[in-house]
Amino acid sequence: MSWGETAVWIVGPYLTLLLLVGGLIWRYRYDRFGWTTRSSQLYESRLLRVGSPLFHFGLLFVILGHVVGLLIPESWTEAVGISDRLYHLNALVVGAIAGFCTLAGIALLIYRRRRTGPVFLSTTKNDKTMYVVLVAAIVAGLFTTVASQFEHGHDYRQTVSPWFRGVFALQPDAAAMSLASWPFKLHALIGMLLFALFPFTRLVHAFSAPIGYLFRPYIVYRSRDRMDL
Repeated sequence: MSWGETAVWIVGPYLTLLLLVGGLIWRYRYDRFGWTTRSSQLYESRLLRVGSPLFHFGLLFVILGHVVGLLIPESWTEAVGISDRLYHLNALVVGAIAGFCTLAGIALLIYRRRRTGPVFLSTTKNDKTMYVVLVAAIVAGLFTTVASQFEHGHDYRQTVSPWFRGVFALQPDAAAMSLASWPFKLHALIGMLLFALFPFTRLVHAFSAPIGYLFRPYIVYRSRDRMDL
């Protein structure tokens, strides 16, 4: 393993976290009013009604898939009776469906943004860069999902997953990551770039999701008593 690869898989994730956390703090302090998606529903809603749910729900399952694949050790899934074959089959089916839904959703949103004049004019250079990196991450993720089913002798849960978990334990296993196939390395690099750009684009609105709305009390509406005249 070269010193350059060692630096990428050890320094890279912490540099990404530094930019992510530092960028969020900077954005909140100095650009609080810009912490928004800059809604454009007023200009066009037909494509938005289809593309936005397709992208966001697809992305939700993609994130869940990454949580299971990267954070849960292989020994844990085996302990609950999930065989290696069943795990990979489920990852292929669910991952492919979620990935294609996410890709279709972002394609519709980009098409809408490009063809709707006012929406396109409100798109910043940072957002354009973000769309390129985001699409690249989705395509690379789809490729690794499909390719991993046909790669014999390589299991990302033996290479990428230990490295990823090691990052949070302050012991990133660069040697394990160096054994991963190039599609997984490329996907990891694009992912780090995406998170580094995260605070400086409209993606920052993910940290303002109205989660509390799900747990708010019911609003009671009462009609006024009819007054007899």
